[in-house]
Amino acid sequence: MQHRVVVVGAGFGGLEVVKGLAGAAVSVTFIDRRNHHLFQPLLYQVATASLATSEIAWPIRSLVWNRPDVTTILASVTGVDAERRHVLLEGGETVPYDSLVLATGARHAYFGHDEWEPFALGLKTLEDATTIRRRILVAFERAERETDTEKQAALLTFVIVGAGPTGVEMAGTIAELARDTLPRDFRNIDTGKARVVLIEAGPRVLGGFPDDLSEYALRSLRKLGIEVELGRAVSDCNADSVTYGDTRLATKTIIWAAGVRASPAAEWLGAPADRAGRLQVMPDLTVPGHAEIFAVGDMVTVNGPDGRPAPGIAPAAKQQGQHVASSIKARLRGDAGPRPFHYRHQGSLAQIGKRRAVIDFGWIKLKGALAWWLWGIAHIYFLIGSRARLSVAINWLWIHARNQRGARLITQGEAQIDASGVAAVDELATADALRRPPAADAMHAPPTPQ
Repeated sequence: MQHRVVVVGAGFGGLEVVKGLAGAAVSVTFIDRRNHHLFQPLLYQVATASLATSEIAWPIRSLVWNRPDVTTILASVTGVDAERRHVLLEGGETVPYDSLVLATGARHAYFGHDEWEPFALGLKTLEDATTIRRRILVAFERAERETDTEKQAALLTFVIVGAGPTGVEMAGTIAELARDTLPRDFRNIDTGKARVVLIEAGPRVLGGFPDDLSEYALRSLRKLGIEVELGRAVSDCNADSVTYGDTRLATKTIIWAAGVRASPAAEWLGAPADRAGRLQVMPDLTVPGHAEIFAVGDMVTVNGPDGRPAPGIAPAAKQQGQHVASSIKARLRGDAGPRPFHYRHQGSLAQIGKRRAVIDFGWIKLKGALAWWLWGIAHIYFLIGSRARLSVAINWLWIHARNQRGARLITQGEAQIDASGVAAVDELATADALRRPPAADAMHAPPTPQ
């Protein structure tokens, strides 16, 4: 009987494990609660109408169609019976394993205020992205017909909480959407006067970057007309406003980019975890007390050679996935010795806006237009398939030349506006958020390579 490997989660880490096991004497079961692999680094571009969903996501089955050793299961994992070596699925089914790889990802965290989620949407899945896109576009549509100036101002105020790479990239793209793409589409409002407010509790934007690149990013954001509020933590979010410091700002669109919480895999196994719920794995990426269970991606915390935790970014998840595949194959050859994981940092990148980006490779730092071109080339390179690379490249060139974003579609519900000005799609989004299960997305690492 072949060695049975179960991989839970089709994000960057899980996919690398499956790819790395090609040709090994194993049978692989690939489980995810969604049917697609997502290139999460460009998810914010779907949310801001720059790219279509099909350009950054691929059906899992299409990625492994030529792998008869791989069985794909669309299901939600509810737990792990480590004693019997079974993965537990929603509905009562189980999947046996000899080696288990958990790559279940993370969700956005609200620091103990989960009641904010219906009003401050995070960005981790395609559903999140299309819901945010819907809210942004509906806000402009509602403002077009709103006659009350205060209500109109609230509709044209877009707040992003968290000034890490995702928050900075989102703020810059919303500002360009409002100022460059939409003005010609509306008659009663000047979309260029929309307010984009970026709120950060820390002392600077892009806190993980060197000080000079952080300062450049701050100047660039302000040149785009973005209001940057530093050192002011959010204390309340609701349907009508956000409160930060001692300021209450009326807004109808809040986007959350301030924190993440790992999936409940540590709880499934009764394993140690940090404050964000990340599973504390051994140096070889195995779960303490369970040498047959590996964990990878942004659901884990593991120290690098410098003693600092490896970052929760896609390159780290991919390296971890490759390491786990190599470890499993070594065990099959009879080499059961420990194989510590060594993370190799390949650089941090963040786009601020068109022709503006920052790159930190450690040995060299870049900013401005050259960094922006390199950012684009790097992301296109890591996309899957020639069609996706060509499509994204053409879209970006078109946006660069004409300031047009073709994915300005309001979907997932009818965008009907009632007499009170409330969009029906907003009600659907709120209901979706309230129904959404916590954390267990079995998905992806945060943006790469940031």
